[in-house]
Amino acid sequence: MPIIKSAKKRVKVAAKARTRNSRTKRSLREALKAFSRAIESGKAADIQKTQAEAVSALDTAVKKALIHKNKAARQKAALSAKAKAAGAKPTKAAAKKTPVKKTATPKKATKAAAKKPTKKTASKN
Repeated sequence: MPIIKSAKKRVKVAAKARTRNSRTKRSLREALKAFSRAIESGKAADIQKTQAEAVSALDTAVKKALIHKNKAARQKAALSAKAKAAGAKPTKAAAKKTPVKKTATPKKATKAAAKKPTKKTASKN
């Protein structure tokens, strides 16, 4: 058991993180297994639903730094390839692109006008 106060705190923090990480990993594995079961069943509606849940679980794991973002991207691509091969259509969330809103920004002053004149204290003679 640690003696130093900061070490005691690290033990508590690590225990909390371990339970949080294990819960997130468990939900990720469950989502991926549910997707596999849906692929085996062959129902397009189930495949789409479980694919969306699996993608969400992967994104959550990336956000919490449990897996690397490239690994999640690779797994999501594999999920969509399996879903496509099983005959399910792509989900609307994946197919839909979010529109970029353009807001009117005021024009910035030119660099010459933005600079303040500096005072020269000593001039060379």
